[in-house]
Amino acid sequence: MKYLHTMVRVRDLDASMKFYCDGLGLVEQGRYDSDAGRFTLVFLSAPGDASAQVELTYNWDAENYEGGRNFGHLAYEVEDIYAFCEKLAEQGVVINRPPRDGHMAFVRSPDNISIELLQKGKSLAPKEPWLSMPNTGEW
Repeated sequence: MKYLHTMVRVRDLDASMKFYCDGLGLVEQGRYDSDAGRFTLVFLSAPGDASAQVELTYNWDAENYEGGRNFGHLAYEVEDIYAFCEKLAEQGVVINRPPRDGHMAFVRSPDNISIELLQKGKSLAPKEPWLSMPNTGEW
C-alpha cells in the first residue's frame, strides 16, 4: 500500500487556500473542477514532498460538516516551530496549543480542522512567550 492523500472538506476555498498555502506554506499540486458533480478538488503538499498530499474538497452547494464529517488532525513537520508559529500568529491564526515544549503545537484551519505542527529533529529549548502561553479553545 501507498499513502495517497487525506481529504478535508472546506466551506470557503479562498480562505482555505490562504491558510494552507500562505500560512502553512503548502504548494498546489493539482486542481479538478466537476461541473456535473458541483465540486472542486485541490491537491496540496509540503514543498518538495508531493508524495504526501492533502485534498481540499469544496462542494459548490452549502453543506454542514459537523460531527463525523471531519476527523482528528493533519500533521506537518517544521524546521523551527517557534518561527513557524510566530508567522502564523502574525497572519491572525490562533495558536490553540502553543509550542511550550519546543516540540508540538496545534492550530485550526478556517474549517476547524486541527493541524499538528511538530519540530523536526530534537525539541527546541523552551522559551517565552510560548513557555507561559495558555491553550486557546480546542485543539
